[in-house]
Amino acid sequence: MLIFTDSRCLEYETVGHPERSFRVRDSERLLRERHPDWEWPSFEPAVEADLARAHMEGHLARLRVAERFDSDTAYYDGIFEIASLATGGSLAAMKAALAGEKAFSLMRPPGHHAEQDMAMGFCYLNHAAICALAAQAEGISRVAVWDFDAHHGNGTEAILRTEPGTLYVSIHQHPCYPGTGLESKGNCRNYPVAPEEDPDAHMAVLRKSWEELLAFEPELVLVSAGFDAYEHDPITQMSLRINDFRTLGQWLSETKIPTAALLEGGYSEDLPELVDTFLSGWSE
Repeated sequence: MLIFTDSRCLEYETVGHPERSFRVRDSERLLRERHPDWEWPSFEPAVEADLARAHMEGHLARLRVAERFDSDTAYYDGIFEIASLATGGSLAAMKAALAGEKAFSLMRPPGHHAEQDMAMGFCYLNHAAICALAAQAEGISRVAVWDFDAHHGNGTEAILRTEPGTLYVSIHQHPCYPGTGLESKGNCRNYPVAPEEDPDAHMAVLRKSWEELLAFEPELVLVSAGFDAYEHDPITQMSLRINDFRTLGQWLSETKIPTAALLEGGYSEDLPELVDTFLSGWSE
Protein backbone atom coordinates (compact mmCIF):
# COMPACT_ATOMS: atom_id res chain seq x y z
CA MET A 1 0.00 0.00 0.00
CA LEU A 2 1.29 3.45 -0.95
CA ILE A 3 0.19 6.41 1.18
CA PHE A 4 0.63 9.93 -0.18
CA THR A 5 0.68 12.67 2.45
CA ASP A 6 2.56 15.85 3.28
CA SER A 7 2.68 17.75 6.58
CA ARG A 8 2.11 21.06 4.80
CA CYS A 9 -1.58 20.17 4.59
CA LEU A 10 -1.75 20.55 8.39
CA GLU A 11 -0.88 24.25 8.26
CA TYR A 12 -4.39 25.72 8.33
CA GLU A 13 -7.08 25.49 10.97
CA THR A 14 -10.18 27.23 12.30
CA VAL A 15 -11.06 26.63 15.94
CA GLY A 16 -14.32 24.71 16.15
CA HIS A 17 -14.41 23.82 12.45
CA PRO A 18 -14.95 20.09 11.80
CA GLU A 19 -12.36 19.93 9.00
CA ARG A 20 -9.32 19.96 11.31
CA SER A 21 -5.71 18.93 10.93
CA PHE A 22 -6.05 15.96 13.31
CA ARG A 23 -7.82 14.13 10.48
CA VAL A 24 -4.56 13.70 8.59
CA ARG A 25 -2.06 14.00 11.44
CA ASP A 26 -3.57 11.31 13.66
CA SER A 27 -4.43 9.04 10.74
CA GLU A 28 -0.83 9.17 9.52
CA ARG A 29 0.48 8.41 12.99
CA LEU A 30 -1.76 5.36 13.36
CA LEU A 31 -1.02 4.00 9.89
CA ARG A 32 2.75 4.32 10.35
CA GLU A 33 2.52 2.56 13.70
CA ARG A 34 0.40 -0.35 12.48
CA HIS A 35 1.81 -0.82 8.98
CA PRO A 36 5.59 -0.36 9.02
CA ASP A 37 5.83 -2.06 5.62
CA TRP A 38 3.61 0.45 3.82
CA GLU A 39 5.39 3.02 1.67
CA TRP A 40 5.14 6.82 1.87
CA PRO A 41 6.44 8.31 -1.41
CA SER A 42 7.03 12.00 -1.90
CA PHE A 43 5.17 13.93 -4.60
CA GLU A 44 4.83 17.38 -6.13
CA PRO A 45 1.90 19.83 -6.15
CA ALA A 46 -0.40 19.74 -9.14
CA VAL A 47 0.47 22.23 -11.86
CA GLU A 48 -2.08 24.69 -13.21
CA ALA A 49 -2.41 22.78 -16.47
CA ASP A 50 -3.84 19.87 -14.45
CA LEU A 51 -6.14 22.13 -12.44
CA ALA A 52 -7.40 23.87 -15.58
CA ARG A 53 -8.87 20.63 -16.90
CA ALA A 54 -11.59 20.90 -14.23
CA HIS A 55 -11.59 24.55 -13.12
CA MET A 56 -12.01 27.93 -14.77
CA GLU A 57 -9.14 30.39 -14.81
CA GLY A 58 -11.19 32.82 -12.74
CA HIS A 59 -11.68 30.23 -10.02
CA LEU A 60 -7.96 29.55 -9.76
CA ALA A 61 -7.37 33.29 -9.44
CA ARG A 62 -10.11 33.62 -6.81
CA LEU A 63 -8.41 31.03 -4.60
CA ARG A 64 -5.59 33.54 -4.12
CA VAL A 65 -7.91 36.36 -2.98
CA ALA A 66 -8.05 36.82 0.79
CA GLU A 67 -11.83 36.68 1.18
CA ARG A 68 -14.06 34.00 2.69
CA PHE A 69 -15.76 31.77 0.09
CA ASP A 70 -18.86 30.89 2.12
CA SER A 71 -19.86 30.35 5.75
CA ASP A 72 -18.23 26.89 5.77
CA THR A 73 -15.23 27.61 3.57
CA ALA A 74 -12.72 30.14 4.81
CA TYR A 75 -9.79 31.73 3.07
CA TYR A 76 -6.42 30.76 4.56
CA ASP A 77 -3.02 32.15 3.64
CA GLY A 78 -1.55 29.78 1.07
CA ILE A 79 -4.75 27.77 0.57
CA PHE A 80 -4.25 27.67 -3.20
CA GLU A 81 -0.83 26.09 -2.73
CA ILE A 82 -2.09 23.69 -0.05
CA ALA A 83 -5.07 22.60 -2.15
CA SER A 84 -2.77 22.17 -5.16
CA LEU A 85 -0.55 19.97 -3.01
CA ALA A 86 -3.58 17.87 -2.05
CA THR A 87 -4.42 17.51 -5.74
CA GLY A 88 -0.81 16.51 -6.33
CA GLY A 89 -1.21 13.70 -3.79
CA SER A 90 -4.33 12.53 -5.60
CA LEU A 91 -2.60 12.60 -8.98
CA ALA A 92 0.35 10.66 -7.55
CA ALA A 93 -2.05 8.04 -6.16
CA MET A 94 -3.80 7.81 -9.52
CA LYS A 95 -0.52 7.29 -11.37
CA ALA A 96 0.58 4.68 -8.82
CA ALA A 97 -2.70 2.83 -9.32
CA LEU A 98 -2.16 2.76 -13.08
CA ALA A 99 1.29 1.30 -12.38
CA GLY A 100 -0.31 -1.57 -10.44
CA GLU A 101 -0.15 -0.27 -6.87
CA LYS A 102 -2.86 0.21 -4.24
CA ALA A 103 -2.65 3.89 -3.39
CA PHE A 104 -4.35 6.30 -0.99
CA SER A 105 -4.06 10.09 -0.85
CA LEU A 106 -4.17 11.09 2.82
CA MET A 107 -4.45 14.83 2.30
CA ARG A 108 -6.64 17.82 3.09
CA PRO A 109 -8.57 19.89 2.12
CA PRO A 110 -11.16 17.53 0.61
CA GLY A 111 -12.39 18.21 -2.90
CA HIS A 112 -15.67 16.74 -4.09
CA HIS A 113 -17.83 19.85 -3.50
CA ALA A 114 -15.57 22.19 -5.48
CA GLU A 115 -17.20 23.14 -8.80
CA GLN A 116 -15.63 24.50 -11.95
CA ASP A 117 -15.91 28.07 -10.68
CA MET A 118 -16.65 27.77 -6.98
CA ALA A 119 -15.06 26.70 -3.70
CA MET A 120 -17.60 25.37 -1.21
CA GLY A 121 -18.21 22.79 1.50
CA PHE A 122 -14.62 22.84 2.85
CA CYS A 123 -13.36 22.15 -0.73
CA TYR A 124 -11.23 24.34 -3.00
CA LEU A 125 -10.08 22.08 -5.87
CA ASN A 126 -11.87 18.95 -7.07
CA HIS A 127 -9.17 16.29 -6.77
CA ALA A 128 -11.25 13.37 -8.10
CA ALA A 129 -12.46 15.22 -11.20
CA ILE A 130 -8.98 16.55 -11.93
CA CYS A 131 -7.59 13.01 -11.66
CA ALA A 132 -10.29 11.59 -13.92
CA LEU A 133 -9.58 14.15 -16.63
CA ALA A 134 -5.82 13.77 -16.24
CA ALA A 135 -6.15 10.00 -16.66
CA GLN A 136 -8.14 10.49 -19.83
CA ALA A 137 -5.46 12.87 -21.11
CA GLU A 138 -2.98 10.03 -20.58
CA GLY A 139 -5.04 7.65 -22.70
CA ILE A 140 -7.37 5.99 -20.17
CA SER A 141 -10.68 5.89 -21.99
CA ARG A 142 -13.08 4.79 -19.21
CA VAL A 143 -12.79 6.29 -15.71
CA ALA A 144 -15.24 5.80 -12.84
CA VAL A 145 -15.51 7.74 -9.58
CA TRP A 146 -17.14 5.94 -6.63
CA ASP A 147 -18.07 8.43 -3.91
CA PHE A 148 -19.23 6.95 -0.60
CA ASP A 149 -18.94 10.18 1.37
CA ALA A 150 -22.15 11.00 3.30
CA HIS A 151 -22.51 14.20 1.24
CA HIS A 152 -23.24 14.28 -2.46
CA GLY A 153 -20.22 15.33 -4.50
CA ASN A 154 -22.00 18.07 -6.41
CA GLY A 155 -18.75 19.42 -7.79
CA THR A 156 -17.55 16.11 -9.17
CA GLU A 157 -20.92 15.54 -10.80
CA ALA A 158 -21.01 19.03 -12.30
CA ILE A 159 -17.53 18.67 -13.79
CA LEU A 160 -17.88 15.12 -15.14
CA ARG A 161 -21.50 15.07 -16.31
CA THR A 162 -20.62 16.19 -19.83
CA GLU A 163 -17.40 14.17 -20.08
CA PRO A 164 -17.63 11.10 -22.34
CA GLY A 165 -15.98 7.97 -20.95
CA THR A 166 -16.57 8.90 -17.32
CA LEU A 167 -19.01 7.58 -14.73
CA TYR A 168 -19.79 9.22 -11.41
CA VAL A 169 -21.53 7.10 -8.73
CA SER A 170 -22.51 8.69 -5.40
CA ILE A 171 -24.12 7.16 -2.32
CA HIS A 172 -25.08 9.90 0.12
CA GLN A 173 -27.46 11.02 2.83
CA HIS A 174 -30.61 12.86 1.83
CA PRO A 175 -31.74 15.29 3.07
CA CYS A 176 -28.29 16.67 3.76
CA TYR A 177 -25.82 19.29 2.50
CA PRO A 178 -25.57 20.33 -0.33
CA GLY A 179 -29.07 19.15 -1.27
CA THR A 180 -28.14 17.78 -4.69
CA GLY A 181 -27.88 14.26 -6.08
CA LEU A 182 -31.54 13.27 -5.95
CA GLU A 183 -31.74 11.87 -9.49
CA SER A 184 -29.54 9.87 -11.81
CA LYS A 185 -28.90 11.42 -15.20
CA GLY A 186 -26.64 10.22 -17.97
CA ASN A 187 -23.25 9.25 -16.61
CA CYS A 188 -24.04 10.40 -13.06
CA ARG A 189 -25.70 7.76 -10.89
CA ASN A 190 -27.06 8.86 -7.53
CA TYR A 191 -28.17 6.74 -4.59
CA PRO A 192 -29.77 8.90 -1.87
CA VAL A 193 -29.99 7.18 1.54
CA ALA A 194 -32.30 8.38 4.31
CA PRO A 195 -30.84 9.64 7.61
CA GLU A 196 -30.42 6.88 10.21
CA GLU A 197 -31.03 4.18 7.61
CA ASP A 198 -30.40 0.67 8.87
CA PRO A 199 -26.68 0.00 8.27
CA ASP A 200 -27.31 -3.31 6.51
CA ALA A 201 -29.75 -1.59 4.15
CA HIS A 202 -27.18 1.16 3.54
CA MET A 203 -24.55 -1.48 2.77
CA ALA A 204 -26.95 -3.10 0.30
CA VAL A 205 -27.24 0.22 -1.53
CA LEU A 206 -23.47 0.59 -1.53
CA ARG A 207 -23.13 -2.90 -3.00
CA LYS A 208 -25.67 -2.15 -5.73
CA SER A 209 -23.81 1.06 -6.60
CA TRP A 210 -20.47 -0.79 -6.72
CA GLU A 211 -21.91 -3.41 -9.05
CA GLU A 212 -23.23 -0.68 -11.33
CA LEU A 213 -19.77 0.85 -11.42
CA LEU A 214 -18.16 -2.51 -12.28
CA ALA A 215 -20.68 -3.01 -15.09
CA PHE A 216 -19.29 0.16 -16.68
CA GLU A 217 -16.00 -1.77 -17.09
CA PRO A 218 -13.73 1.13 -16.14
CA GLU A 219 -10.01 1.09 -16.78
CA LEU A 220 -9.48 3.17 -13.63
CA VAL A 221 -11.51 3.62 -10.45
CA LEU A 222 -11.12 6.71 -8.28
CA VAL A 223 -12.69 6.41 -4.83
CA SER A 224 -13.85 9.56 -3.07
CA ALA A 225 -13.39 8.00 0.35
CA GLY A 226 -15.41 9.99 2.84
CA PHE A 227 -15.91 8.49 6.29
CA ASP A 228 -18.76 10.68 7.50
CA ALA A 229 -21.38 7.96 6.93
CA TYR A 230 -20.03 6.54 10.20
CA GLU A 231 -22.58 6.16 13.00
CA HIS A 232 -20.75 8.57 15.33
CA ASP A 233 -19.87 11.30 12.84
CA PRO A 234 -20.76 14.71 14.36
CA ILE A 235 -22.19 16.38 11.24
CA THR A 236 -24.28 13.63 9.59
CA GLN A 237 -27.00 11.19 10.63
CA MET A 238 -25.91 7.88 9.14
CA SER A 239 -25.29 4.49 10.71
CA LEU A 240 -22.33 2.65 9.16
CA ARG A 241 -20.19 0.76 11.65
CA ILE A 242 -16.40 0.63 11.70
CA ASN A 243 -16.24 -2.83 10.14
CA ASP A 244 -18.51 -1.76 7.30
CA PHE A 245 -15.58 0.29 6.02
CA ARG A 246 -13.44 -2.86 6.06
CA THR A 247 -16.04 -4.42 3.79
CA LEU A 248 -15.81 -1.47 1.39
CA GLY A 249 -12.06 -1.94 1.28
CA GLN A 250 -12.47 -5.66 0.66
CA TRP A 251 -14.65 -4.92 -2.36
CA LEU A 252 -11.77 -2.91 -3.80
CA SER A 253 -9.37 -5.78 -3.13
CA GLU A 254 -11.56 -8.18 -5.12
CA THR A 255 -11.21 -6.25 -8.37
CA LYS A 256 -8.18 -6.16 -10.61
CA ILE A 257 -9.08 -2.70 -11.91
CA PRO A 258 -6.45 -0.05 -11.09
CA THR A 259 -7.85 1.87 -8.13
CA ALA A 260 -6.80 4.94 -6.16
CA ALA A 261 -8.63 6.29 -3.10
CA LEU A 262 -8.68 9.94 -1.99
CA LEU A 263 -9.64 11.19 1.47
CA GLU A 264 -12.80 13.30 1.42
CA GLY A 265 -14.90 13.82 4.57
CA GLY A 266 -15.09 12.15 7.97
CA TYR A 267 -15.05 14.27 11.10
CA SER A 268 -15.34 11.86 14.01
CA GLU A 269 -12.44 11.48 16.43
CA ASP A 270 -12.51 7.85 15.26
CA LEU A 271 -11.43 8.82 11.76
CA PRO A 272 -7.92 7.29 12.08
CA GLU A 273 -9.48 3.93 12.99
CA LEU A 274 -11.94 4.21 10.10
CA VAL A 275 -9.17 4.96 7.61
CA ASP A 276 -7.05 2.09 8.93
CA THR A 277 -9.97 -0.33 8.82
CA PHE A 278 -10.81 0.61 5.21
CA LEU A 279 -7.21 0.40 4.02
CA SER A 280 -6.60 -2.84 5.91
CA GLY A 281 -9.61 -4.39 4.20
CA TRP A 282 -8.31 -3.19 0.83
CA SER A 283 -4.80 -4.52 1.46
CA GLU A 284 -5.96 -8.05 2.39
